[in-house]
Amino acid sequence: MYQLLWHFLLPFAFIRLAWRTRHSSQYLHHFSERLGFSYGSSVQQNAIWVHAVSVGETRAAQPLIEAYLERGEKVLLTHMTLNGRLTGATLFAEGIASGQLRQAYLPYDLCWSVANFMRTFKPKLGLFMETEAWPTVVFYCAEIGLPLFLVNARLSERSARRVNLFGSAGRSLFQAFAGILAQTELDAQRYRSLGVKQVEVVGNLKFDVPLNATLVQDGKLWRQELHATGRFMVCAASTRDGEEELILSAWKDLLRSNAFASAPLLCMVPRHPERFSEVASHILSSGLKFRRRSEWNKVPKVDMDLEVILGDSMGEMAMYYSAADLVIMGGSLLPFGGQNLIEACAAGCPVLLGEHTYNFQQAALDAIAMGAAKRIQGELLLSEPIALMESLKLILSNPTELAKMADAAKIYATTHQGATKKILAALEHQNFTLN
Repeated sequence: MYQLLWHFLLPFAFIRLAWRTRHSSQYLHHFSERLGFSYGSSVQQNAIWVHAVSVGETRAAQPLIEAYLERGEKVLLTHMTLNGRLTGATLFAEGIASGQLRQAYLPYDLCWSVANFMRTFKPKLGLFMETEAWPTVVFYCAEIGLPLFLVNARLSERSARRVNLFGSAGRSLFQAFAGILAQTELDAQRYRSLGVKQVEVVGNLKFDVPLNATLVQDGKLWRQELHATGRFMVCAASTRDGEEELILSAWKDLLRSNAFASAPLLCMVPRHPERFSEVASHILSSGLKFRRRSEWNKVPKVDMDLEVILGDSMGEMAMYYSAADLVIMGGSLLPFGGQNLIEACAAGCPVLLGEHTYNFQQAALDAIAMGAAKRIQGELLLSEPIALMESLKLILSNPTELAKMADAAKIYATTHQGATKKILAALEHQNFTLN
């Protein structure tokens, strides 16, 4: 039944890719790989296979992949999205150039495409990042005896309930993994509730991801320029559909409050680049004065007339975080489950969270407990987002408290490092990697 559904949906997948070419023709590049064919002559066999579906998972996998490359291992890195592949190409350009690392798209979850992928690459170990669990791939690996692990694994309470809706079929999918290396004890307990026996808590790889030093320096210079004029900057990071209007409405109220000698600046960075133009239209409609980040070749210059900057660039979050005094974490204001707050804390930038953080539950709770983050107090309503405005005004009006939160953010980020070593040790203990 599952395979029949996939065959039915396949034409729609093709149409979706073709539709996305309106943003970039690269969506159709390597198209045959999505069907398990045409990998060219640079096939990487007997490699460590890491599957990172998109940008966030690719960045999270960076310390683990770099550790394997340093050991001289060959790495096959697969993705499902174009942005994930482009991110991997940037992060691992040296490994790709040397032939030690090979990128490809994971094929659609069809028996024949998955079988051809496996026959072509013959990986010796598979590592799926965070939440990926494609039934055909997982069960095929179990059938041929390829050890496949879910690493940096997380499972929200909501997702666990959804898996249980499928009964034994849903639970057997996760039981088919050779092992699950979970981020937190909460995640591990949820996997165990699905009947998974081989579960180990190793921490979160995202704490081990290094910030780009050049971007950090650029952000600090930008922040110094802003502070020289008395301005704070708030970064609304990884915002999702519907959240931008809420934030812009609150920002207008904040500016009207005249609570600051120099008006703060908002930097809004949407989660998905295909929404940059849409968000630009929202800002224009709000009546706030704004410019796009892409209009500057280098670090944006201080302009006292600007009220909003649209962060329409890829790969510069470390700069935005290093320039900002406070982050509003997107995905948490509306029920999207939240986004990763670790990178912001690593840059020493405290975080303001909405109530919807179920995808990063433990990370959010720990950050709040350590004073690196706060939750918005009150109900968030688009018609009257006073809770967000009041939370922003309260934090930004207290520089001493803001500085304490920034220090706590750095401590929080460094305290939880070490997942890479734990994952490597756990896999070596299973004798599934070469020494």
